[in-house]
Amino acid sequence: MKLISTRDTARASSSYADVLLAGLAPDGGLYIPQEFPVFSRDELQALAGAPYANIAFGVKRKLVDGAIPDDVLKKLINAAYAPEIFEGGGSTVTPVTEIARDLYLQNLSLGPTASFKDMAMQLLSREMEYQLGAEDQRLFILGATSGDTGSAAEAGVTGMNRIRLCMLSPEEGMSAFQKAQMGALSGDNIFNVSIRGRFDDCQDLVKAVKQDSEFATLGAVNSINWGRIAAQTAYYFAGYLSVAKKIGDPVDFAVPSGNFGNAFSGYVAKKIGLPIRRIIIATNENNILDRLFKTGVYEAKQASVTSSPSMDISKASNYERLFFEVSGQDAEKTQEYINAFAKIGRVDMRDFGLEPKAFADRGFVSGTSTHADRILAIQTVYKESKIIIDPHTADGVHVARELQSEVPMICMATALPVKFEDTIREALGFVPDRPTRFKTLEQEVSGGFTVLDADIEQLKKFLRERLF
Repeated sequence: MKLISTRDTARASSSYADVLLAGLAPDGGLYIPQEFPVFSRDELQALAGAPYANIAFGVKRKLVDGAIPDDVLKKLINAAYAPEIFEGGGSTVTPVTEIARDLYLQNLSLGPTASFKDMAMQLLSREMEYQLGAEDQRLFILGATSGDTGSAAEAGVTGMNRIRLCMLSPEEGMSAFQKAQMGALSGDNIFNVSIRGRFDDCQDLVKAVKQDSEFATLGAVNSINWGRIAAQTAYYFAGYLSVAKKIGDPVDFAVPSGNFGNAFSGYVAKKIGLPIRRIIIATNENNILDRLFKTGVYEAKQASVTSSPSMDISKASNYERLFFEVSGQDAEKTQEYINAFAKIGRVDMRDFGLEPKAFADRGFVSGTSTHADRILAIQTVYKESKIIIDPHTADGVHVARELQSEVPMICMATALPVKFEDTIREALGFVPDRPTRFKTLEQEVSGGFTVLDADIEQLKKFLRERLF
């Protein structure tokens, strides 16, 4: 399987190993398969009832296509999803629970940082370390986070000899729990930078730095990295196999979405043969994606701080991959579209010969929630099932209930509620019990961040002093 850049009109191809350490393509585009592999019905049936690690191996093997030897890939996957990494391990890595008739929660947050980002980062970091060893290289990674990616990435690469990671995060917007998690991981090969601005400022800085030839070799762990998209695809298979009465029956997935990486992994799962009928995009008040899927207009507005802060994003970087697909993998059109958006902050797909129906044709529908909607969703789920959900998962549940019809609906539960105690207290009047490892996190950790302006020269100076 060959991967190409969304902006490369020459369609030069790379292997999975080539793009694993690169993140962005040299032209600023995102890597995506030139042709997607396809699961047969028999191959899908063979995964039914298998432990999560086996499912992940079956899916990832298709997407890696020999770039990592099978025996090595299996060892990396078994290590990433072992019981000491994910609570319970084995088949319980992503447990599915029915909370109402044909409405399910798939818990993706049993990893070390209590976020679904662990599902990809525990594997991606191991793959990177393996590939660096194979090539006798070292890698400095620059990333940005609006909340959970930071601690998940840092937990994945902490202590690795061949990797250093610098993670940018907004000075305001993250919960105290999220900041403390990242602060606790600072030191050695981990550097945390707090940017005076919003997540979009952090993301823009990462992209701008990587387009400078001096820093062109910096790696990526955000969902712009194809390896992370590929790793996330597996849990859609696990969720489907837990719910479908027979192989081939359709299922819907509701995905809380800001940067569109998790949702695009669902698209990949659908593309390679998983019987997903609809991928339901659930946004918060920063609803650029909901507006896009309903109107065809992609328009940036300054992100506001909400009670689901990991989704407080005004530009969804992974959407470029979907536009590339919708355009028929037209790199020239994609480049024009993205450049126009970067210039004026608003593009209408109709101006590029496309219609919003193209999203629905690929199974995408969307909805938005408010803070009040999230509070009500948390209260309703707890009343009906005694399960406490976090506010991001509540976005998904709210929109899922609005759009549920005919087939089973799986809502992605994307974080443990302990990360957002203020919102849970508002909804339920109490806070959930914390896992032992988090009991006194905020009291034990203070600092761990270098504060910088949203200024590219300040960031470059900081990086030069810490590069290998």
